[in-house]
Amino acid sequence: MTTLEDIQETITDELELLHGKITGSLMSSNLLMNQVIDGYLRTKGKLIRPILVILTAKLFGSVNDKVIASAAAVEMLHNASLIHDDVVDDTKTRRNRPTINSVWDNHIAVLVGDFFVSSSLQQAISTGDIRIVDSLACLGRLLSLGEIDQIYSARYHNLDEKAYFEIINRKTASLFVSCVKMGAYAVGVEDDRIDSISRFAELLGLCFQIKDDIFDYYEDKTIGKPTGNDLREGKITLPLLYALQQSGHPDSGRMAALSRKESLNSQEISTLIEFAKEAGGIDYSYATMQRLRNEAIGIISQFPQSETTRAFADIFDYIIVRDR
Repeated sequence: MTTLEDIQETITDELELLHGKITGSLMSSNLLMNQVIDGYLRTKGKLIRPILVILTAKLFGSVNDKVIASAAAVEMLHNASLIHDDVVDDTKTRRNRPTINSVWDNHIAVLVGDFFVSSSLQQAISTGDIRIVDSLACLGRLLSLGEIDQIYSARYHNLDEKAYFEIINRKTASLFVSCVKMGAYAVGVEDDRIDSISRFAELLGLCFQIKDDIFDYYEDKTIGKPTGNDLREGKITLPLLYALQQSGHPDSGRMAALSRKESLNSQEISTLIEFAKEAGGIDYSYATMQRLRNEAIGIISQFPQSETTRAFADIFDYIIVRDR
């Protein structure tokens, strides 16, 4: 099985440039800011989003300074959202390391997150391409709207698969789509190939979020969040959503009523998790990801086959089988 490290190995030089660009753009004259950011950057994330920017550029052309700046911009904006999310959720660890808000405080964490946003915008502007700047700005709006959509859905118990996909399209898939658009713009692509690779990225983002949601139904300390965390926040994700729609199941009515409670205790969360598994919610979620993958592979197969197209297919498979 291809690992993320295998995919990264094909673009080692580009990722080195990316790391240098991010580190350099986040340097400041403030010693405290530098200390906080230095500690944060010691743990690298998966870099899936900047990898998509780079792979798209390689698919359509060659990697240049605009590509690296675009990749840095999207990665910093992504990290800004994570830093702010940790404050909102009072998260103590991420990637098995203490979060900024737990080491310092919420005030500093919010300011650092804002600094990441501003630095991200500077990198986008440095490309001199208004389409790249527009993609990044639109992305910030969509990420915020996606989170608000999810809060609204949880608060008013909007249990609907269509609504679920609309939410994860905004909160997750939109980021993946922006990545490939920025990579394409950075090498001068203006034709309908952008639409094709954007659909591929949308499908990839949807799968990424579905797999993240599946993690919530299993006890696994490596993923950085406790089992049932989404349910504690009133979020009904695809596995349970599917199970609740099985009207022929003898427990569906009782489970639907339970899922609509304003707050759930640990036992009630465990009950809903087991119901989702028993009623086929996990199997359905994996089948959905497979369906999305099949469409995505059909799209990438239309491009001339190369190491880059193989990397796109490999990263899709990695998203589905990853364990964290």
